[in-house]
Formats: sequence, C-alpha cells, structure tokens
Amino acid sequence: MIDIHCHILNGIDDGPKELDDSLRMARQAVAEGFTDIIATPHHLKGGFVNPGDEVKAKVEHFNEILQKEAIPLMIHPGQEVRIHGEMIDNLENGSVLSLAGSRYILIEFPTESVPLFAQELFFKLQMKGYIPVIAHPERNVEIKRNYELLYEFVESGSLGQLTWGSYSGRFGKKIKKFSEQLLEANLVHFMATDAHFYERRSMEISKPLHDLRRDIGREGTGLLLNNSKLLLNDEVIQLEEPEKIKKRFFLF
Repeated sequence: MIDIHCHILNGIDDGPKELDDSLRMARQAVAEGFTDIIATPHHLKGGFVNPGDEVKAKVEHFNEILQKEAIPLMIHPGQEVRIHGEMIDNLENGSVLSLAGSRYILIEFPTESVPLFAQELFFKLQMKGYIPVIAHPERNVEIKRNYELLYEFVESGSLGQLTWGSYSGRFGKKIKKFSEQLLEANLVHFMATDAHFYERRSMEISKPLHDLRRDIGREGTGLLLNNSKLLLNDEVIQLEEPEKIKKRFFLF
C-alpha cells in the first residue's frame, strides 16, 4: 500500500520530534503493509515553513537511514500545503512541492473555513496541469456545514483525501458518518493516514481497512487504494461521477 499523506519526518512540524520516533513509525508502516510513503510536512501553516529543497534533503537522508536499518520502505517528498494566493509562483520556484513530483498537490484549508479564492486558484492550478487534492475535507467545519462546496470542487476536477482515522471514528461519530457519506457520494478518492506519531494518530489501519472492505467490498476497496499508486506514478485516475449526498429522514 501507499500512503500519500503522512508526517513521518522528525523535527520539522507537529509530527515526531526524534529520529527514533520516525523509525518506529516506519516499522509500524511496514507491519501494516505499506511499501511507500509520501512525506507531507506542513508548509505555511502557522509557524511551520518547510520549503521544497529542505524537504527533499530530509527525505533523501531518511531514506539512507531506512536502508541502513534494513526497513523496506521508500519515502517520497511532498508537502501538506496551506492554501495561499502565491501557490503557483511557489510551485514554479520550487518552494512548494507536488506529491512525489507528480501533477497532484495536497492542499489544506483552514480548519474552520474554505477561502473565497479557492475555486479560482484551483482553476488556475488545473490550467497549469496540476490537480488539487483536498486534505481531509471531512474535518473542515465549513464543508461539514455545506458539503456542496466539496461537490463543486470535485465536479470541477479536484480530488479529496479521506483520513483513515476519520473513517474509523477516531474524531467522533459525526465525522465518521460524514466520512461514510463522502465515500458513498464519490467525493473522496484517496485514503491516507495523516499519521503524526506511532501512537494515537499512527500508521495503524488494520481495523478501518477491514471495515472498509466490509462496507464497500474488496473490489471497491482495491480500486480506491489503487488511486494512491496511480498518483505516485503520476497517472490519470479514473473517477466515478460525484453525487449529491442523500439526506435521510427518520420517523421517531
């Protein structure tokens, strides 16, 4: 399996602080069945600034350590980029990275809102050949309040990344339910750990993977997980038509 969103690099954001913690996450990832991880440290979120050249150097160094430790895992460079108006310029000068050098860019909205300029920026990115991937939309307050915002992004060619922890219920029953609805409506296209440590927000996905196979079937799960491989190889993802979330009414 491939993880496209993971804070495995130590000492650069709110992920692991020490190298030993990163190595423990790496061993945990291998035990869970991962072969490749795209390292996505926060960039331009709060005080976290991790420009592209520094991330690439950190990834290269960590891969060397993994090889010495005989841990069969490959790390690729990326970022979880906080949305900002200068993103296209920063992609061109190299301070912003796409995921593993692909056409796909992992973009994070503020927790409480979706900026008004997002749709225009995403259109401009697509005109440059990039595909925006919205990080964990199921946890965005404004999208939870008005899911049609996400529907409009996806209908216009953007993609969504759902977090395993959201699907498993780690962030509460409401976010779990919303995650299930987004999957059902074809509004998310990748599953990722968004892991920050080897405990709590970790690489462990065995239980939610089992539940996903139960809920959408082995074939559906396989197709969903294969999207991460297509992304890593910079290939085109064949998408199901996005749907409006069905509102259910209950009689008491």
